[in-house]
Amino acid sequence: MRWNGTEPVEDDVLMARAAWLYYVGGLNQEATAKRLNTTRARVNKMLSDARETGLVSITINPANVGLLPVEELIRTRYGLDFCICTPALGPDPGDGSAAVLAPFAFRAVGAAAAAHLRRHLSEEPNAVIGTGWGRTLEQMTLQMAGVSAPGARFISLMGSLTANSAYNPFEVVHSLARSTRGEGFFLPAPFIADTPEARAVLIAQQSVQHAMALGRSATMAYISLGELREGSLLREQGMITAAEMADLRALGAVGDTNGLFFDIQGRAVAHPLNLRTIALGLEDLRKISTVALVAGRSKLSATRGFLASGIARGLIIDGDTAIELADAP
Repeated sequence: MRWNGTEPVEDDVLMARAAWLYYVGGLNQEATAKRLNTTRARVNKMLSDARETGLVSITINPANVGLLPVEELIRTRYGLDFCICTPALGPDPGDGSAAVLAPFAFRAVGAAAAAHLRRHLSEEPNAVIGTGWGRTLEQMTLQMAGVSAPGARFISLMGSLTANSAYNPFEVVHSLARSTRGEGFFLPAPFIADTPEARAVLIAQQSVQHAMALGRSATMAYISLGELREGSLLREQGMITAAEMADLRALGAVGDTNGLFFDIQGRAVAHPLNLRTIALGLEDLRKISTVALVAGRSKLSATRGFLASGIARGLIIDGDTAIELADAP
């Protein structure tokens, strides 16, 4: 702490003053440092901490982003309660920058999803939040610092992967519970059982039944969509083989959510994998407020299929994919 006259000023108070002078007062970092009798380096650190802890929340007025017509078109076409688009980057200029900017969609959609979750937690202090897995969900968890929701419960809607990664369902729930000081619950089973018979045995376990019942009571569920290509997480993690992916495509599958594969009409395909996946089913997702998170143009077909099912209540999508989705017949 530092001293101001005869009274000590706590670090969080100093941080709040620095944030106010910079963001509201319009002073630059050097002027802010002079007003607070500290260094510019410390002001820079406090401003960074203010964003990370949630003291400062930076938002962009969606009315100024320019995609409101696209959002409304998608919302009405698919009967959604809402559609949120992040800013569009535009077409690939062919100069190599696309590869550098590729992770932007995940970060942008993750940040928008975190903002939506923040609002829901403020309105529902005892919310039950269902979660899926993936890079977009991982990014959402990184944007939740400074949120306090001790009455909230977070539950994974699918079994866990064997690989340890930040986008594993276990890690997604753990990160959200830790950030908000809420409670985390997990579906205590593998993501994909060895056989349909093994799945039936696992599903019958009382602990699994309790977890799935909690998932079905979710006040909001955030799930991501996967595409059927070699670069998908399911293939990268070795959860499905190249032969299984080819079989799924032959059956008309265009994507999955939580390991449940569907066609362009949003109908579950008749593939053995759908009988081995341990997760809330598509009809379970239909009965709760499910929000689909979409990041990347490669997920366009999966997005069209899932939205055609009528399961999603909301969509949070990157601007470039949203424009293509709106233009698709």
